[in-house]
Amino acid sequence: MTDRPSRALWIMRILSALFLLAAGGIHLYLVFNGVGGMLGVLFTLNFVAGLVLAVAVVALRGRLLQIATVLGLLFLVATLGALLLALTVGLFGIRSTWDFTLVPETVAIETVGVVVLAVTTAMVLRMPRSA
Repeated sequence: MTDRPSRALWIMRILSALFLLAAGGIHLYLVFNGVGGMLGVLFTLNFVAGLVLAVAVVALRGRLLQIATVLGLLFLVATLGALLLALTVGLFGIRSTWDFTLVPETVAIETVGVVVLAVTTAMVLRMPRSA
């Protein structure tokens, strides 16, 4: 009986890691395809953060896993929020448009990623302390 929740949690952790990698990977792709300057540096840091969080969500256990999933969720909420701000009122003087490279795909991936990370975080926070 305890095997099923454990398997479900592992599936959610892997899916969470994939969404974190996808979000970071999109930013790295944009750096290699024309986004430069300070925005390019921030996009590179975004990739590094996504990579580190993806590894943490899969590799850590216990309290550190709880922290990693919460940080992963906050990371995706922040990147999605920043993109939505850039699409509407602008962010740091930068305005983006829906026809810019990978914007619709990024919104879709990060939106689904937020949902997946929210479920994963809830599952991890509800785990017994001994797990």
